[in-house]
Amino acid sequence: MQYEKVMSASTPNNAPVVVGISGASGAAYGIGLLRALKGLGIPSACVISRAAVRTIELETDLTPTDVAALADTAYDAGDIAAPLASGSFITRGMVIAPCSIKTLSAVANSYGDNLLTRAADVHLKERRPLVLMVRETPLHGGHLELMARCDRYGAIILPPVPAFYHRPQTIDDIINQSVGKALDALGIGHDIFARWEGP
Repeated sequence: MQYEKVMSASTPNNAPVVVGISGASGAAYGIGLLRALKGLGIPSACVISRAAVRTIELETDLTPTDVAALADTAYDAGDIAAPLASGSFITRGMVIAPCSIKTLSAVANSYGDNLLTRAADVHLKERRPLVLMVRETPLHGGHLELMARCDRYGAIILPPVPAFYHRPQTIDDIINQSVGKALDALGIGHDIFARWEGP
């Protein structure tokens, strides 16, 4: 409901979804989200953290440059003067996929020391959707407290927890289900995974 209110009041159709990729394992979620947005014809802006550069190299066959090219616009994580650092730059919302505990901690503590965490803080202060796909397990109390704090500030905590009712056949099927949940949280229609309709 809050998203619909923000969208109807001020969000133009060409406003991008911001996709942040942090250094946690699971770079495939951010990559899958960028591909999904491209397939839906929705503009995207991408920020890849310094740690994510290494994770992308370790976990995928893509280079960070390949991943950035999936977005309509890509920004350097060190460029704190980029448009995403200002609330005057309108977006449809932001997803950090995956969201490391370090990034979660920065968001929870309003510590915008790079463009990724500054953009997240901007989304909270402007009351725009911020989805955090937290990727860590097991979780201790400090992790849970950070997630609870971000939830109180308005973020949507959406760990990529796969469902199996749709009987995934490939890793992409599993990734797409979580990506689809992130799109749902932004109010973006799609059909990239099968929804439960009863037995």
